[in-house]
Amino acid sequence: MTDAMHRILLVEDDLAICDVLQTLFEGHGFRTIPVSTCREAIGFAEQYRPDACIVDLGLPDMDGLQFIVQVRTWSAVPIIVLTARTQESQRLAAFEAGADDYIVKPFSGRELIARVRAIIRRLMRRDQPEALLHLGKVEINLEKRSAIGPLGKVLKLTPLEHRILECLAQHAGGLVTHEQIMNAVWGPHQADVRSLRVYVASLRRKLEQDPAQPQYILTEVGVGYRLVPDDPEVRTSP
Repeated sequence: MTDAMHRILLVEDDLAICDVLQTLFEGHGFRTIPVSTCREAIGFAEQYRPDACIVDLGLPDMDGLQFIVQVRTWSAVPIIVLTARTQESQRLAAFEAGADDYIVKPFSGRELIARVRAIIRRLMRRDQPEALLHLGKVEINLEKRSAIGPLGKVLKLTPLEHRILECLAQHAGGLVTHEQIMNAVWGPHQADVRSLRVYVASLRRKLEQDPAQPQYILTEVGVGYRLVPDDPEVRTSP
């Protein structure tokens, strides 16, 4: 599928920036749907089913986080936050709401296009077998981002926790450094090791039988983490 077949919803109230984004994406063969309010964006997302959304957080009617939360109730469409907000708490809030990526203004047009293409490719891998991960009595579907515990109990993992787990699963059995995980999950220079440790601890509470003595998500002190699943081989998207 070519870029010309992809529709990008641009949620940006700054007309100058919106014009730049339209020119950028249409110059690379994408089709664009520009909107300036959160309410309008939610309606257009449902009506036109775009292939990706670029969302500013500072919208005139509601915070852009509301758009992410609303859309995530019915769609897995890639959502990239493009904002001037730089605080770590703001980035984490966006990822927790369900954002797939976070880019701070001013931004590189080439990098934005590359990230959108990469995230659309990942979503389009529907013909590949589902990647199932088994951690004891817990079964995790990495493609559907679902986790089932003992007796069929649904385990609620946050989008950010799923992203960390996916990163570890891509290197199952091998060491993944703190920096590798943070770059893959948050983006370069977007998080610190302390934040990563908090989320890994939360994953262990949900997935390990004894979080104090983990069997599957192992710590390599001062370096990173190692995922040791029951599966002899876990196939995930690169």
